[in-house]
Amino acid sequence: MDLSQRAPLWIVAAGVIAAGLFFLREPLTQFALALILWLAIDGLAETLDKRLPVLPRWLALPIALVLVLSLVALVVFVIVSNLGAMAANYASYETRLNALFAQGYAMLGLAGPAPTLENLIARLDPGQVATEVGQGLRALSSDIMFILIYLGFMFPAAAVMPRKLNFIFGRGAKRESARDVFHRIRVSMETYLWVQTVISLIITALTYVTLVIIGVNNALFWSFVIFFLNYIPTIGSVVATVVATAAAIVQFDSIGPIIATGVGVGAWQFIIGNFVQPRMTGDSLNLSAVVVLLALAIWGAIWGIAGAFLAAPLTVMLMIVLAQFQSTRWIAILLSADGKPTAHVSASA
Repeated sequence: MDLSQRAPLWIVAAGVIAAGLFFLREPLTQFALALILWLAIDGLAETLDKRLPVLPRWLALPIALVLVLSLVALVVFVIVSNLGAMAANYASYETRLNALFAQGYAMLGLAGPAPTLENLIARLDPGQVATEVGQGLRALSSDIMFILIYLGFMFPAAAVMPRKLNFIFGRGAKRESARDVFHRIRVSMETYLWVQTVISLIITALTYVTLVIIGVNNALFWSFVIFFLNYIPTIGSVVATVVATAAAIVQFDSIGPIIATGVGVGAWQFIIGNFVQPRMTGDSLNLSAVVVLLALAIWGAIWGIAGAFLAAPLTVMLMIVLAQFQSTRWIAILLSADGKPTAHVSASA
């Protein structure tokens, strides 16, 4: 089949796949997030097993499970608990925002009185807002429940996967090739998760100290928000700097603390992201910068916020799979940073 015949098929196939990913986004994002959690837990268990030989494997897995889920629960608890403290300062935030609205109107030379926060809230339908918030909370609870259910079933499923691959591919070259593909996918995703988590924790700690020194309210809350944002490739660091600076703008009347917040948070993002992270990541992702941005836009459009968090690991998985077939290898080469999407990863699956 020549290129003129293959091109329409590729376009139709891409459209069908994109439509399926979009319409099935809720269960697929739940499964993908559960898979990411499973990789983090299993990778940590394997690390504990190797670094602590006295620790049996059957004990390393529950320890890793508790550690990972405790970290997730801690982050959620800190964010939720700090929301109450922010609500207590609502009056001061309202006064500051009203002053900013007035200053903005004066700078732009707009006619009429500047809007106030109360006016803006009054234009919203309280009943509709309450309904949407309630639906969002119910959806979040449902997502968490299904993610944990998927996670629970992944451990026994992973235990029998090598035997299933033997039944599918036998024990020859095809089996070894399949094992190598799965291993490279797993190692790449586990390395990405490990690096992003360590980098996010470092930036969170440094950001928290910086915000406390400057005197930004709810410094722990904003630090943990930045922790999440650092999982979004490329633009996450920019959004983190903007969010922290916006918090300072709402709180402070003078320009000094605002500039210090923006520069301080941005400096940590730049230093860690450009000098520390590349040394830790190495060639685990092997995605070009343009591809990362494009993947972020596409997965974000299909799966929303969850897609933005999963954009990099999902694209790495796609690149490795496409590299296994001669008809799609050219796509994998375009996605890769160095033109070598099938670099060998040592160790066995």
